[in-house]
Amino acid sequence: MSSQAKGLHNFISDLRNAKSKEEENERVDKELANIRRKFTSGSIGADGSNSSLSSYQRKKYVWKLVYIHVLGYEVDFGHAEVLRLVRSNKYSEKNVGYVALSLLLRGGDPMMSSIVNTIRKDLTAAGAPSSVKSSSSSQSGGGGNDAAQSLALCSIANISGLELIQALHVEVQHILVSKSSTANVRKKSALCLLRLVRSSPDLVAGREFAPHIAQLLQDRHLGVLTSTMSLLNGLAVQHTSEYESLIPYVVHILGMLVLKKACAREYLYYRTPSPWLQIKLLKFLQLYPNALVENTGKKKNGNNSNTKTYISQLTQVVSKILTETDVSDSINKSNADHAVLFEAVNLIVCWGESGPVQLRDGAMKLLGKFISVREPNIRYLGLMTMAKLAQLEGSAEGVKKHQATVLVSLKDADISVRRRALDLLFVMCDTDNSERIVDELVAHLVLADAAIREEMVLKIAILAEKYATDLRWYVDTILKLISISGDHVSDPIWHRVVQIVTNHPQGDLQAYAAATLLVAASPRRCHETAVRVAAYVFGEFGFLVAERPGMSGEEQFRILHQHWHNCNAQTRAILVSTYAKLANLYEECRPLVAPVFTRCKNSVDVEIQQRSAEYAAMRESFSPEAVEDLLREMPPFEERRQSALELRLKEKEGEDSATVVKATRPSAEQQKRAAMNAVAQRAAEEESAAAEAADNDVIEGDEGEQDGPVENGDPKTSALVSTAPVGIPKEVIPAMRKAFSNLCTSPSGVLFENSLLQVGVKHEYVGAQGRISVFFGNLGSTPLEEFKVRVDDCEHLRMQKQGTQGLLETDEDGGCTVAVRTQAKLLLLIEVVAPFDDAPAMRISFQTEDGEKHEYPLRLPVVATCFMEPVTLEPGAFMQRWKSLEGQDRECQEIVKAPPNALPIDEDYMRRIALIITDGLKFGRCQGCDPTPWTVSGAATFRTGAKDVNGNFINVGCLVRVEANPQAGAFRVTTRTLHPLCSTAVKNVALVSIKLA
Repeated sequence: MSSQAKGLHNFISDLRNAKSKEEENERVDKELANIRRKFTSGSIGADGSNSSLSSYQRKKYVWKLVYIHVLGYEVDFGHAEVLRLVRSNKYSEKNVGYVALSLLLRGGDPMMSSIVNTIRKDLTAAGAPSSVKSSSSSQSGGGGNDAAQSLALCSIANISGLELIQALHVEVQHILVSKSSTANVRKKSALCLLRLVRSSPDLVAGREFAPHIAQLLQDRHLGVLTSTMSLLNGLAVQHTSEYESLIPYVVHILGMLVLKKACAREYLYYRTPSPWLQIKLLKFLQLYPNALVENTGKKKNGNNSNTKTYISQLTQVVSKILTETDVSDSINKSNADHAVLFEAVNLIVCWGESGPVQLRDGAMKLLGKFISVREPNIRYLGLMTMAKLAQLEGSAEGVKKHQATVLVSLKDADISVRRRALDLLFVMCDTDNSERIVDELVAHLVLADAAIREEMVLKIAILAEKYATDLRWYVDTILKLISISGDHVSDPIWHRVVQIVTNHPQGDLQAYAAATLLVAASPRRCHETAVRVAAYVFGEFGFLVAERPGMSGEEQFRILHQHWHNCNAQTRAILVSTYAKLANLYEECRPLVAPVFTRCKNSVDVEIQQRSAEYAAMRESFSPEAVEDLLREMPPFEERRQSALELRLKEKEGEDSATVVKATRPSAEQQKRAAMNAVAQRAAEEESAAAEAADNDVIEGDEGEQDGPVENGDPKTSALVSTAPVGIPKEVIPAMRKAFSNLCTSPSGVLFENSLLQVGVKHEYVGAQGRISVFFGNLGSTPLEEFKVRVDDCEHLRMQKQGTQGLLETDEDGGCTVAVRTQAKLLLLIEVVAPFDDAPAMRISFQTEDGEKHEYPLRLPVVATCFMEPVTLEPGAFMQRWKSLEGQDRECQEIVKAPPNALPIDEDYMRRIALIITDGLKFGRCQGCDPTPWTVSGAATFRTGAKDVNGNFINVGCLVRVEANPQAGAFRVTTRTLHPLCSTAVKNVALVSIKLA
């Protein structure tokens, strides 16, 4: 053999030793010229081949051509020699010929017609080529033509030309179903037919061919079964219903492998019976999601008892796969077993609600185990499969149990695992956990790399819209996305914000959006997307907040125009339209806008030039009434079945993606908003129709019916008005104190509630700055009038206050009116400038419809721990700092008893205490410096916005230790800081939180 291939070996060695590409090209060209000369010199036969070449030379030169072709060089001659080798009766020559035929010729080559008869002869001839007695054929009990048939089948599969398919597909099918064919030939013919069917889908008639497949599925040779299942899966994907009758055969094979372990020794893979065949069988069953419904089987088979039998067997098989698969020490066995397992779980997902509940629960429990393992491949598959399983009805609660684990996977080093974790979080999100999931995703967005940011932004935007119980939270979330990752906020996202704000005039959403965007666009360094949103909203709804301090039309123009020079042409075009609307609404803006239009008339951008010229000429060409009509606010947008964000998600991930299915399914909140919009639209239409009817039929005397003030002569009412205002009821005070304590360590909640009023607080902090939103909801049956709020100024806080018009006591209006089931809102932007140990005071006053005055003194949950930044210290560093802060002015200590009804102090109790220190007080846990498990230590830095003489921000280091005495049921809290007020404040918050634990 080595002597026969000596010339080929030398040629390959020369190419490998080439020092440059040019040298390799030169050697290949030289060899091609030599081979061409050898093929053309001498006597040329009728078939175009050189009959003077010996068998060795012909094989050697053809092998060289094959090798040159594999290297990527073009080979356009030697086909006649290849065909002569194929026609040979010697196996060594036929083998070389078929290999070259598969690589050098294509199905459309003119020479293919001359070789079809030779291939057909090799497929159907009873005798074998000389010197061909393959070991596989003799072992299988077949004839000697095994090798020639195999070579022909492989070539047909590789060439797959239309002419070749039409000429030989009947012979391939005949060999497949023939009882005289050996197992090796049947395997190759099944795979060959699969390749042909993929090229010509209508090649096989399903109903006629299904009985032949059923016969092949009864073969005992697992190699034949594996190849047959590959063919069956390819056929069933194209014509699913025509192969449904084969389900019992597939279930029987699966039962033999899984339940009885009936498998030849050579097909055992690490003691797992033929895992590849199991996977193909399960994939076939996934094409029939109604396989467990007895009526389906009855219609197809006409035998209800057989249907029940295979349904029972299939359930047993899947149950055994779920219960007996475990992580193995051998990675190869573990991979094979888990491949089968995940296909079984996919089958459960395909069954949906028709599948057994215990199988769904078992799959969910198993996947929960897999998403927490260290192996990234298993974790990836677990996350992906759980996302599919989470779509099934009744699986939501089971998925939510693993929310914390999925959030950990979101920080995995492997980006593919992070993507699957993001998909699973998206699918498991609902109204109950949406705020937490969205907040976690927004927090992680700050650290996420660029490869996944765009996908995260898109999915956060969809979730915030779908599950927003308050659309103001949705607006806040999108603004956070813009501030954190504005470059990845695509146009459809901010377009959707504008659409939602425009289409929901109910409540104060439009005014809130205008006020919030005014604050967001105020800094000179502001992302361009925020400028676009602000420009549109100011032009449409800026008038709703124009009467508030610092929000006039002139101020709106100033805030927008400061970004003009940093914006591109598209944003400037939006700004020009907004300037025109501001000039129409506010007289003071016209002198500011006119010079801008004058300069932009000569802009190089055609769109800006045209808009500026048209807006500038509008007032000269039309009457004021016509200009008013042209520049009035835009009508509501048309609601589509799918938003642009959902279409973009479908475009990126495909229709079958779990996230796309979730996104296109409307949530309860979306349905509620749609119903409210429909009711509001009908009411508006009825109101306009009634107004039109009233204009056409004016009733005389209407105008005087309600003239004159209403007399207030009731002495009882007068007495109520003159009495002292009603304060906070005593029975509410304990709950109010508990609510305050909870809000000191949680981001949102209810601060106060009685039968008339509910006060909710949502606050967030970054460094020394905080944003506090306070909501005042009317729970009574009558409006709350003259509603006012006063927040006392503090020396240690810089504070900006904004609220519903008339809400703040500093406003000139006599308070605002809070209608039934609506809210007033107060927004506080604060910055801490010094340590403190008390909370800001807030006083609420209002009057009910019957004249009863109420006044409620409250405190806002703004405490020193809100401005902490966690610090993680090594044990040695912590103890060194702890000792350095000794002293009466720096240390604060107090012992607190656990409540009488509290659980005994154990390790779980201490874990809750540790969470209070880390999550509530925002301290970094310093592990390793505690001598016993009954001690928790932490460190943090109190951030302020004040600066020292060198211009550096003033910060205060803080340390805390909580020591438990389980026998006495008590805790000792010790705080040490550089400032006594910080020590007191941290100690007070820690004590109250421990009491509530």
